[in-house]
Amino acid sequence: MSKLEGKVALITGTAGGMGRASAVLFAREGAKVVGCDLKVPEAEETVRLVTDAGGEMVSMAPVDLGDESAARAWVDEAVEAYGGIDIVFNNASSARVGPFVELTSEDWHYSIRNELDLLYYVTAAAWPHLISRGGGVVINTCSMSAFRGAAFQQQAAHGAAKGGVLGFTWQIAAAGAEHRIRANAITPGLIRTPQTEFLFTEPDGPGSLLAQANPMGRTGYPEDIANLALFLASDDASYINAASIPIDGGQSMIV
Repeated sequence: MSKLEGKVALITGTAGGMGRASAVLFAREGAKVVGCDLKVPEAEETVRLVTDAGGEMVSMAPVDLGDESAARAWVDEAVEAYGGIDIVFNNASSARVGPFVELTSEDWHYSIRNELDLLYYVTAAAWPHLISRGGGVVINTCSMSAFRGAAFQQQAAHGAAKGGVLGFTWQIAAAGAEHRIRANAITPGLIRTPQTEFLFTEPDGPGSLLAQANPMGRTGYPEDIANLALFLASDDASYINAASIPIDGGQSMIV
C-alpha cells in the first residue's frame, strides 16, 4: 500500500519548487492533495503534472495566505472537497533579504507576515479538523537561518521569522500530542528553487560557491525536501514529534 493512501494533504505554495515536488510525490503515494499559491498558471501546471501521473489534486489560486480570512477560506474549501484533513504541510513563504542597514520596517513586517503569520493562520484553521479526524500531521518549513547568521546574504527578518516557525512548531507539538497530532519542522539549508535561482546566475556566485563547499558537493533540490516531508507525513514517522530535522548535506555541522 502507498504511504499516504486515503489521506487528505494540504500543501501551501504548490506553484513550483518544494511545494510542487511535494504535491507530485504525495499524490503518487496515494494522498488527495489540496494546493494553493499566488501564481495561477504555475499552480495549474502542478495540478496537470499530478493528474497526468494518475494522482488526485485540486488547487486554489490566487490565495494570499497572509490574509487570515483567505487562509481560512482555503482550508474550508479543502474540507468541503474531501471531507476532512489529515496532513498540513506549511511550505509557502516569502521574505525580503539584504543588508541589515537597509532593512525597512516594511521589509520586516512583509517577512513576518509571509513566513510566520500565514503559517499560524493555516494551522489554526485546520486544527479543529485534525482533531475531529482523530489526529494528523503538521509539517512546517523552517530554515537553517533560524539557527545561524548568513554572511553571504544578510537576512535578519527571514531568520527571525523562521525562528518563530521553530518555536511555534514545538508549541503545537505539545498542544497536539493529546489529540494524536504530530508537528515537526523541516530545516533546509540552501535549496535550489525558483526563489533562490538568482544565487546561481554566475559560476562564482554565492549559490555555486556554497554548493562547492558543501560536504556532499552539491546544493539541495526540491525533491530532497519532498522525500523528507513524505516520511514525516507517513506512519513511518509515527513516533517523531517536535523534531527539527536539518536537511543541508551536513553543511551546518561539518567544517
